[in-house]
Amino acid sequence: MSTKQLVIAGLAATAVLAWAQQSAPQLSSPIASGAKPAASSPLGVPQGQGAGVHSPNSPFAPLPKREDVVAWSVLTAITTKNEKNKILPVFGAQQMALHQKTQKVQGFMMPLEPGERQRHFLLTSVPLSCSFCLPGGPESMIEVRTKTPVKYSMMEPVVVEGKFQVLNDDPYGLYYRITEAVAVK
Repeated sequence: MSTKQLVIAGLAATAVLAWAQQSAPQLSSPIASGAKPAASSPLGVPQGQGAGVHSPNSPFAPLPKREDVVAWSVLTAITTKNEKNKILPVFGAQQMALHQKTQKVQGFMMPLEPGERQRHFLLTSVPLSCSFCLPGGPESMIEVRTKTPVKYSMMEPVVVEGKFQVLNDDPYGLYYRITEAVAVK
């Protein structure tokens, strides 16, 4: 399966799971105070669910609090608009302030390549391999391209630092990307 197909399949699965979600017992990253939830599409399908739901039944620990990383609550505090049969993000000042600057983000790795070491992957706010954790929309994942391979970690979150990009109309439907990334502690 190509990278494009994996990303599209991941986004489709995320949308279906987010739509099926009825209540949120615990967020892995709290929603910022005053953040407005994204609107629903004309079909009633949510266009984003924030940082995702991290169930207390999960075998994975939630993301630890860190002051030196961009909070998922900042990344997920967006709205969307429908334009020419597309759902596009509407970013606020907080998200635009991150654009084209070096940023650190922590999350769970979703590999897009085979192997133990990854150069291209998605970083998500909740582990996608956890059946108890429901992912949010595309605002709860970041495409990462690294300078050097990063060891795949299914159970533990990773932290990467690199050039952060806010994407207005990405062909894969993603809202964020980090390039020239390196793994940091």
